[in-house]
Amino acid sequence: MNTIEKKEGTPLLSIYFTAGYPTLDSTISIAKKLEEAGADFLEIGFPYSDPVADGPVIQHSSEIALANGMTLEKLFDQLNDLREHIGIPVFLMGYFNPVLQFGVEKFCEACKNVGVNGVIIPDLPMDEYEDFYKETFEKNGVANVFIVTPQTSTQRIRKIDSLSKSFIYLLSSNATTGKTLDVGDNTAAYFKRVNDLQLKNPLIVGFGISDKTTFQKATRDTAGAIIGTAFVKRLKDQDYLNQIPSFISSIRA
Repeated sequence: MNTIEKKEGTPLLSIYFTAGYPTLDSTISIAKKLEEAGADFLEIGFPYSDPVADGPVIQHSSEIALANGMTLEKLFDQLNDLREHIGIPVFLMGYFNPVLQFGVEKFCEACKNVGVNGVIIPDLPMDEYEDFYKETFEKNGVANVFIVTPQTSTQRIRKIDSLSKSFIYLLSSNATTGKTLDVGDNTAAYFKRVNDLQLKNPLIVGFGISDKTTFQKATRDTAGAIIGTAFVKRLKDQDYLNQIPSFISSIRA
């Protein structure tokens, strides 16, 4: 299940986008272009009507995706032939309420059947996961990715590491998505503090990474970083698929 491996000397780049945005059927075509352009792994968001951790850009993408008719049922239908097109790891990201309504066991089985490697569910508490859902996730080979914030204690980080099977999502700050990353002394010290714990799972930074500069800053003491809002903004353009290679190369250059 440990699907994310560090690259020696090269930080990992992950891209987030919302399923069903900008059009209902754009999910696979975007994923294919991202892999072709050099993304190391993908995070596909499943939309929710109350995305409290997201900034206005991703909130808007969720609203449009829902209006387009995107649901978990529809998403799994679209991902049915995922592994015929995509070779890199794929994670689903979203809120727990849609998963609960869909059915946790049904959700994990669907992830397994389509080849999804893991999920990121920020509002699923670690203790609740361990007590009620861990067995179901692991039985289906679905990694549950936990989030660490600047306020997370060392003891809790080590506990998260022990439960993790893929990577640890290192939140750059407690802000919502879409804020620009400011790696001042406090943030740099936070990244280094967690890195110095020498955890078994790779650290991947999310929130605020938008370009080459912020990507480089975020990955000085981590294995990689995730770009979400800056990419989702690009999907408003009619020619968004053809712009994906230049977007990825601008981060990598």
